[in-house]
Amino acid sequence: MQEILNNKYNEYLISEFNIDPRVLEMTAAAEDRLRDRFAEADDICAICQMKVLRAMQDNHINATHFDWSTGYGYDDPGREAVERVYASVFNTEAALVRPNIVNGTHAIATALFGLLAPGEELLEVTGSPYDTLQTVIGKNSDGRFTGTILDYGILYNEVPLNDDMDVDLGAIRAAINDNTRVVAMQRSTGYDWRPAISPESIRRVTEMVHEIDPSIIVMIDNCYGEFVDINEPTDFGADVMAGSLIKNPGGGIALSGGYIVGREDLIERISYRLTCPGIGAECGLTYGQNRHVLQGLFLAPKVVNAAVRGAMLAGVIYDELGFEVMPRPMAPRSDIIQAIKFGDPDKTVAFCQAVQAASPVDSYVTPMPWDMPGYQDQVVMAAGAFVQGSSIELSADAPIREPYIVYFQGGLTYEHSRFGVISSLNTLMKKGLLPDIR
Repeated sequence: MQEILNNKYNEYLISEFNIDPRVLEMTAAAEDRLRDRFAEADDICAICQMKVLRAMQDNHINATHFDWSTGYGYDDPGREAVERVYASVFNTEAALVRPNIVNGTHAIATALFGLLAPGEELLEVTGSPYDTLQTVIGKNSDGRFTGTILDYGILYNEVPLNDDMDVDLGAIRAAINDNTRVVAMQRSTGYDWRPAISPESIRRVTEMVHEIDPSIIVMIDNCYGEFVDINEPTDFGADVMAGSLIKNPGGGIALSGGYIVGREDLIERISYRLTCPGIGAECGLTYGQNRHVLQGLFLAPKVVNAAVRGAMLAGVIYDELGFEVMPRPMAPRSDIIQAIKFGDPDKTVAFCQAVQAASPVDSYVTPMPWDMPGYQDQVVMAAGAFVQGSSIELSADAPIREPYIVYFQGGLTYEHSRFGVISSLNTLMKKGLLPDIR
């Protein structure tokens, strides 16, 4: 403890933020335990940084690409350069990177509607997808929403994960039929209690599906997964992949948008749903965001590294306090999310409120559970971010339903992600919601 007290940074946290020294002692012990895992994450970060650098160099990025046009956005060289860079980074033939894609769900939905026709089947093979995508599919619309996938006569089926919470190859093989057009996988945890799907598992599914029928499209929801590993799903042959720019690849700089990358013929089809048939990717104003998008992408590997390290720290500490965590403390990671099962609504809400209080924006606001669009349960969300809804920035959220699991992610710097963990511990301890820390 004396060593903790003699550290100038810790002294500052104690005096200026009223942090209990026992919290700092726990944090230091957890970081020491994570030394080797942090080193592995740093290697991944360095390689991904060079991958992004090479993509920008190979595509001759220059200052003219930061300019922007007006109106239809015909022949916008900046937009075209951004999309070439994304295709290079993710090792695909083509890309759509647009500010009018409002979030990850919109990017995924646009891709699905572009790829599927009535009578064709969407087969989800990582269990039930995230809450908002269930609404897109029409699983939980209860008649409130029109224009869902099921409304258009598209068939839907899903395959649960196996007992090891990984893809079930045998069940997937059995589920594929003559109508199956798209096999989809959600890489991240979502609001499930499972680890993120690893690139290796995605590779095994992709290879098996293409062996069964090369015409079946393998599509990946890559939200929260970019740059967590050296390889991306498209490196293993996934045909289409989609995600959000205000998550990992935007690096906390992109103001909005989403991306879809993949085979050129499939991206062309999807572009007709993004705009309309006959227009496709030829039009679309980027509203001066090209520099933000490219600079964010350049910073993204380091920002993701900070978030991964912060998630590891949260996992180790809350595991040591006796809470169930997912993924397990030293397990490999395939997204930036750390889930903590509190089993109690008060602890869940207090955790999110502590993360909000640790934020640079709206730190004085107290988040409360509310009816959030697209979700079946009330959600409490800590999101004191520079970019509204940016979950690569320090954030936490939880559906208010049993068993009361909170999902912690983000942090533009490790120091900030680390402080989010410290703030949560400090708050829960002072509220008497933690086991006794000695």
